[in-house]
Amino acid sequence: MPLPGAMSTLSRRQFIHSSGAALVPAAAGAEYVKPKHFTIDCQSHIFVPELVSFMEKRKDPPYAYRKDGGTYVVVGEWHRRLRDRHMDIGAKIADMDEAGIAMTALSINDPGPELFGNDGVHVARMVNDYVSDLARTHPDRLFGLIVLPLQDTDASLKELDRCVNQRGMKGVLLYSNLAGSFPDEDRYRPVFEHIQRLDIPVLLHPAYPMTYDAVVGRNLVAGLGLMFDTTIALGRIILSGLLDQFPKLKLVCPHVGGTLPYLIGRLDHQTQVLKRGAENITKPPSEYLRGIYLDAVSPIPMAIQYGIDYVGIERMLYSSDHPWVDPKTIASCVHSLNLPDEDQERVFGANAKRLFKL
Repeated sequence: MPLPGAMSTLSRRQFIHSSGAALVPAAAGAEYVKPKHFTIDCQSHIFVPELVSFMEKRKDPPYAYRKDGGTYVVVGEWHRRLRDRHMDIGAKIADMDEAGIAMTALSINDPGPELFGNDGVHVARMVNDYVSDLARTHPDRLFGLIVLPLQDTDASLKELDRCVNQRGMKGVLLYSNLAGSFPDEDRYRPVFEHIQRLDIPVLLHPAYPMTYDAVVGRNLVAGLGLMFDTTIALGRIILSGLLDQFPKLKLVCPHVGGTLPYLIGRLDHQTQVLKRGAENITKPPSEYLRGIYLDAVSPIPMAIQYGIDYVGIERMLYSSDHPWVDPKTIASCVHSLNLPDEDQERVFGANAKRLFKL
């Protein structure tokens, strides 16, 4: 049975990918209706000019180079061209205004500090200072998310305290893999313990995917590889017992949970019936998933509706994934669900306001 309104919405509005730019509605020229509620964008990125300059001096990934008038960032074997607006906070705020976004959770994009080896602590301080300075310059529009040099636990704990207590940052951006390791591994537990103590949320975000070789051939790195990476990371987090050890941890999975909400029944069957992988958990994986926040970055309304049906309206967050995605694309998808007014208010801002203590 189709989800309420999903098939009719999908048939009315299909979406395409604009090469090298953002996801945009295929129905060009359709009138966009700004959200009438206080709107908070929970996933929006900026590239740090100082970090890009630093990467231009490197020879090994992650590094940056200029070619044909453009700047390219290289992580692993993945080359991505940056646009001028990817490093332009004025352009971001202009796009926020056009989309009716009141506030944005600002973070960097891949690469994170964990990929820079011994330079990771320096990189973390550099980018966290940049993001928090922007938030201080625009306190009514931006708040910052922290990235950590997770190859150094002591430095990560100190950076958490510095960024929360001195820089006023509101959460942590955690990559789905950390230079080839996964965040559920025991070495990262002291960091999760401290995040829980600080009572700030963690946004899980895809990184250069572990499945890169399997998805590069058909240009599926962004379309599937990133989604599989968060799916694997979140599945590992659940089965590792981390959420039992830190039950007050506030975890957000973007892109409506990757693919895990659609596969979670299989994990339930594997762990509860076949007894595979259940040694560290005390309840079915689906129950842990229902305690996790999802963000609405999916350019297909029925996926957002399914996420709402799964975790509940109070755990769905509007996000845009700007500058890769036009904020109006995701907002249009949420609007098309015809949610009750109070539910739209929750998704567009009230849930985030509570989560980030704004």
